[in-house]
Amino acid sequence: MPLTDLDQAKNTFIDLAIRFGPKLVVAILILVAGYYVGRWVGTFIDRWLGKLHLEPPVRLLLVRIARLVVIGLFLVVALQNLGVDLLPLIAGLSVAGAAVALAMQGVLGNLAAGLTIIFTKPFRVGEYVAMVGVEGRVESIDLFTTKLSHPDRSLVVVPNRKIVGEILHNYGEIRQLDLRLDIARAADLERALTAVDEAVQGNARVLREPAPVIGVAALGDVTIGIAVKPWVKVPDYVAAGGELNLAIVEKLRAAGVDYPIGMRNVRLVSP
Repeated sequence: MPLTDLDQAKNTFIDLAIRFGPKLVVAILILVAGYYVGRWVGTFIDRWLGKLHLEPPVRLLLVRIARLVVIGLFLVVALQNLGVDLLPLIAGLSVAGAAVALAMQGVLGNLAAGLTIIFTKPFRVGEYVAMVGVEGRVESIDLFTTKLSHPDRSLVVVPNRKIVGEILHNYGEIRQLDLRLDIARAADLERALTAVDEAVQGNARVLREPAPVIGVAALGDVTIGIAVKPWVKVPDYVAAGGELNLAIVEKLRAAGVDYPIGMRNVRLVSP
């Protein structure tokens, strides 16, 4: 009695199951084992790298590479168990990898720049930096981007490839205020300097080291300019400026120091 198409399909499926079923089960078990072994290896390497005090992005990258290498080795074993010829597969993956690399040049550029930043350490988390037209406090340094918190409480995300090779101004964890005031008479200079120094020393946000810079900055025709440049921590920069301006005004008023009266010269030219 001739076999129908359905019977032939069943027989083919049974034959394949008998021939490849055990190998397929073994391959699945190998992949599952590789997954758990990769997690264990990643956890072990993460703990070991933690003792070396590496930057978190570097640790994360090395842990992921270790996991992928372990899982890749188990995948090769599983494919060999199934009788798959790996040479054509490797060649195909190489061609596909080249195509993906060309399509992801920007992403790979950010990755390379991120590793450069992490290893060369031009700045660290918590420092205040200015670069590529933006500035802010460094909140995180990832493999692809660097995040800055702006004084207006916004978050600036900068691609790492925009940072490497550009001019970078790293203020560190402290900043210097640049305040200025003018007085009208030279006779008030000593009292003004004393009043300003009292205002600066009385502010809790001002750092004692480095010492504040207070002195005569400019000599005008009718005024004397006084520079006030104390150091504060980065989070206190905006608040300290307002507090010092208010305190200086009050101290100068109490000391009887006069501000210069605004003057404007008007010249009339007769026709």
